[in-house]
Amino acid sequence: MSIVLGPNQYGKAEVRLLRVDRDTARHRITDLCVTSQLRGDFRATHVSGDNTGVIATDTQKNTVQAFARDGVGSPETFLLRLARHFLREPQVTGGRWRAEQYGWQRIGARGAGHDHAFVRGAAERRTALVHADDAGLTVLAGVQDVTVLKSTGSEFSGFPRDRYTTLAETDDRILATDVTAWWRYAPSFAEAAGPREFDERHAAVRALLLTTFADLHSLALQQTVFAMGRAVLEAFDDIAEIRLSCPNNHHFLVDLEPFGLDNPGEVFFAADRPYGLIEAAVQRQDGQAGGEHPVWATIGGFV
Repeated sequence: MSIVLGPNQYGKAEVRLLRVDRDTARHRITDLCVTSQLRGDFRATHVSGDNTGVIATDTQKNTVQAFARDGVGSPETFLLRLARHFLREPQVTGGRWRAEQYGWQRIGARGAGHDHAFVRGAAERRTALVHADDAGLTVLAGVQDVTVLKSTGSEFSGFPRDRYTTLAETDDRILATDVTAWWRYAPSFAEAAGPREFDERHAAVRALLLTTFADLHSLALQQTVFAMGRAVLEAFDDIAEIRLSCPNNHHFLVDLEPFGLDNPGEVFFAADRPYGLIEAAVQRQDGQAGGEHPVWATIGGFV
């Protein structure tokens, strides 16, 4: 039995990068965490320790930082620049470049906020990924940990019951989740879009996800997840598919009877675990003839 090297990749993970644009007195900041991973003809370094063709992970880190000198733009266009740079090397045949962008808001309640002082927002991150293989470049965009809650307009009933079922049916409950979503752009959009187009499209998709969550009377979180994805595909022809992962952040009504008090749906216990986890891919039926796109194999977990 012979033993051979299988699929492999390597690179520099989680390169922290803060870019300050100082072209005017009103500064702008872009805060990214970038991961670069290369694929290609790297058998020699694995099998015999021959590093002749290895682009050091430190070099990849330095490249990320040096490219920021000319500006970042949108995370998608920044990753595309990195991908095209590394793909010029003959031993590099593919790769994966991912970024998380952290949100900062200007300090100051009056007017447009402070010119050069910022406060970091919630746990939410904007995400982007560029994947390169023999078929070319694929661009994903997304959001991670967008925490949302609606205090009514959600129910859950009609599920099967057995000896282990204790959950009561309800026609009015709190629905809360942390939305993580990735959507795949069609090549026509990914190739033509610049930083402004990527930024505007990302904002529009995020807004539509939240509006759908808010407006739909939910019979199950599964229904809400599918409706959010469907709304995005119906609105944007150049998004090929979207995947969502949404934990059900349970809120249980507190029993106040021991204290001689009623609780008409006002006081809840917010449980952090265990939690339901709802995940789904929403796709165009005519776009799945070739099977699952290989980009999804590069995303940890379901999405």
